Amino acid sequence: MPSIIVLDTLSPDGLALLDAASSVGITHEVAIGLSGDGLREALARHDGAICRSGVKITAASLAGNHRLKAIVRAGVGTDNIDKDAATRQGIVVMNTPAGNTVSTAEHTFALILALSRNVAAADASLRAHRWERNKFMGVQLAGKTLGIVGLGRIGQAVAKRALAFDMRGMGFDP
Repeated sequence: MPSIIVLDTLSPDGLALLDAASSVGITHEVAIGLSGDGLREALARHDGAICRSGVKITAASLAGNHRLKAIVRAGVGTDNIDKDAATRQGIVVMNTPAGNTVSTAEHTFALILALSRNVAAADASLRAHRWERNKFMGVQLAGKTLGIVGLGRIGQAVAKRALAFDMRGMGFDP
């Protein structure tokens, strides 16, 4: 019976998908915080592994593993996985690069809004029982120019949101 080990925290929705896979004979185990021999032994017991950035899968983690077929990085990048070692052992390494594009672009705009409107300083002022309205007027985003470094998926999503705020965009994609 195929089995998957989950090595980092996943959203409840992600775990629900794994629970549903039991109906087709795929089991899973959640084991967070593994390293060294514990990680190597856990990987050797499963056909697939799901991780985020909280675990480092090294050549030593994969040594002698004859069962593992795939490692999936939930998120962008695979820096925490020794891809060369995995490839030598026939283990496929994948990631989900688009999984956090919208949330990252939205978070970027939340920070832009917070900075342009002095939200943190105004909050601190109010918590200190002061209302210094003139200090925290901020600026409107409409008509401003936003510089975006990197025009991959996330940069493009940020640019689309800038248009909704009637901003001009300038991009640089190194």
